[in-house]
Amino acid sequence: MLEKNDLEKLAELSRMEVEPAEEEKLLKDLGGILDHFEELKAVPTDGVKPMTGGTETRNIYREDEEGNGLTGEEAKKGFPEEEKDYLKVPPVFE
Repeated sequence: MLEKNDLEKLAELSRMEVEPAEEEKLLKDLGGILDHFEELKAVPTDGVKPMTGGTETRNIYREDEEGNGLTGEEAKKGFPEEEKDYLKVPPVFE
């Protein structure tokens, strides 16, 4: 069972401010979470192969193929403005 000093240490590690009025509820909630993990420890897992990612699917790669790309002039047409051989884009931050 978690105690108040455990909660204070967890709050410090996670850089959270815990109001005194919230302490009892948090202790109860965290205790419930830890109890659930104790239940999971009782599940028999002998003979179960470990999984990664939840599935056994694998990436399917294709070979790169040379295609008809855009010329420099064609690519520049997609930009609204150009200044001194630089392409101007709208600002991200204002």
